[in-house]
Amino acid sequence: MPEGDTVFRTAAKLRAALAGEELARSDFRVPRYATVDLRGQQVTEVGSYGKHLFVRTPTVSVHTHLKMEGEWRVFRCGQRWTKPRVSARIVLGTEDVEAVGFSLGTVEVLRAEDEHTVTDHLGPDLLGPNWDPEEAVRRLRRYTDQPIGLALLDQRNLAGIGNIYRSEVCYLRRVHPATPVGAVGDLTALVHEAHRVLTKAAHEPPWRPLAYGKTRRPCQRCATPLVVALLGESVPDRDRTARRERGIYFCPRCQPAPGTSE
Repeated sequence: MPEGDTVFRTAAKLRAALAGEELARSDFRVPRYATVDLRGQQVTEVGSYGKHLFVRTPTVSVHTHLKMEGEWRVFRCGQRWTKPRVSARIVLGTEDVEAVGFSLGTVEVLRAEDEHTVTDHLGPDLLGPNWDPEEAVRRLRRYTDQPIGLALLDQRNLAGIGNIYRSEVCYLRRVHPATPVGAVGDLTALVHEAHRVLTKAAHEPPWRPLAYGKTRRPCQRCATPLVVALLGESVPDRDRTARRERGIYFCPRCQPAPGTSE
């Protein structure tokens, strides 16, 4: 799933193509918004918050979320699209360019004044201008018994981290991802590390993983082979409780499991 750095760069790409321009075409290929027509409206801004992206006009905010496979691409008018047309869920065009959202997980057209309803429940945006590390730490500390690897994924604590960067941040801070939040020695430093990593990934791509996806590769600190394990949580799924698990990558020597010593 694309993480905060990808969404941040996507917003910058769309901003360069659309901001300040009048829309000559809008095509929403989702039933609920099929009749929405934004032609003649000016794109005032394109922004992101965590993993959420917003294309704004004076009256509406077009909210999209990439989820697992979504992507925005920009083409010159008349240029052949480089992804299947059937996967396009939204097209916003000016006289010169077309911005096409392919395989988007979420497409919403909100009144401009209602955009906040998407982000009100989220924690501080790691890549936002009002990033607040103290608030992020406060939110994390509400879940002292939860593994830090799960707490970092919870967008209600801090917005923008996904499966890749939770492993990276924990590796850099030498914290096992299964360590309970309350047992993390310096939670403030870990939060600052998350901000540093996401900022570097957003502004100096690509981020070259140190731990994620490096199973059996030598740790860059101690040469111990890195390992992968599953870390999950129980989530409601209609009439039953399901177990959702994803891989965590770590060094078993530098990041000893909770209850063990190095």
